[in-house]
Amino acid sequence: MSLPRIAYLTGEYPRASDTFIQREVANLRSLGHEVLTCSIRTTGAEHLVGPEQREEHARTFKVLDAMRNPATVLRAHWRWMKTPGRYLSALSLAWQSAPKGIKGRLYNLIYFIEAGVLAAKLTDESVTHLHNHIAKASCTVAMLAGALSGLRWSFTIHGPDIFFEPHHWRIDEKAARAAFVACISHFCRSQLMCFADSDHWHKLHIVHCGVDPLRYAPGPEHAGLRALFVGRLAAVKGVPILIEAMAQLARTYPDLTLRLVGDGPDRKTLEAEVSRRGLQDRVVFLGYRSQAEVAAELAQTDVFVLPSFAEGVPVVLMEAMAAQVPVLTTRIAGVPELVEDGVTGRLVPPGDMAAFAQALDAMLSDSALRARYGAAGREKVMAEYDAAQEARWLSHLILAHAGNKADPGLRPVEGPK
Repeated sequence: MSLPRIAYLTGEYPRASDTFIQREVANLRSLGHEVLTCSIRTTGAEHLVGPEQREEHARTFKVLDAMRNPATVLRAHWRWMKTPGRYLSALSLAWQSAPKGIKGRLYNLIYFIEAGVLAAKLTDESVTHLHNHIAKASCTVAMLAGALSGLRWSFTIHGPDIFFEPHHWRIDEKAARAAFVACISHFCRSQLMCFADSDHWHKLHIVHCGVDPLRYAPGPEHAGLRALFVGRLAAVKGVPILIEAMAQLARTYPDLTLRLVGDGPDRKTLEAEVSRRGLQDRVVFLGYRSQAEVAAELAQTDVFVLPSFAEGVPVVLMEAMAAQVPVLTTRIAGVPELVEDGVTGRLVPPGDMAAFAQALDAMLSDSALRARYGAAGREKVMAEYDAAQEARWLSHLILAHAGNKADPGLRPVEGPK
């Protein structure tokens, strides 16, 4: 049986910070799906950090690039105007689901124009299912493309920021119109249930973001003096707490170092704080790195640290755990579904500087504890966050909802098939 041809849509694809989407696409292709990748915007050069990203970028359809030709836009919308009832219904949906105010209406009309171009491309490419990641503007485009063309579509919802403005992004309407929704955790699903009508709860499945555990083979034992952070350098990640912990532990551990992979709006401020505290010889800012380079960093790491204030379920934690690196992070959102405090790592209250520093001190001082957390963490990721298994489950959901089969359930009963 030939598998349906799928399209993937995000605001920017590929991105160094969203490598889990790239893995999902690759695994769906390995299952036999043809996957056409689509991006609203062209990805910035800073996110194309390796050959995998550059190859994916070259083969991805960019909606705004296509719209630079006015004839492309006119042909696409004339095509859908030939079915006036559906066209006007989609236009009405764009208007009614827009955020309040003139600006919100204007943006949704722009998304409607983008949707017409995207829908034409997908129809020409014989795509039968569209899947979106990140339930914001690109998901609005996916919803409108489905309304214009009748194409079946679904989306993955992550959080946490989408739940800060659920009415702005109309996640209720999106959940109602999608064939199904992939929620990355039980916590994420419960947040969507706050806004989605209960008639649609059966369509809300849990599909974990995942990693390739074999890519992150456990590294050799170290002296326990190298910490690693991977993430966006923005307020939500709580990096000042990490810098404070480094300052507190500097005398106890003279050789302790911290390496930060990632970039973002707070980088200059954080670099200035590191200099002010005299930590510039201990704390290294590396910028964005490729998947291979992150794996190499993990192989040389003793403790992975992530003091976030808000998250979904961070893929970087999965990567660290797959590499058998003990993790220290915060007890927020869906993180406790991945990290069990005292078993697969350590969890501390978000924003608690003292608790974070104390937990880091305990992990740095006890190599046996680190080894125990690392081994249990890798086992957890291999069992529940393997990207290949999760792609099989997502493929199963696409097929089940396309064929109107019996409810496939929240999660696979005996593991993804």
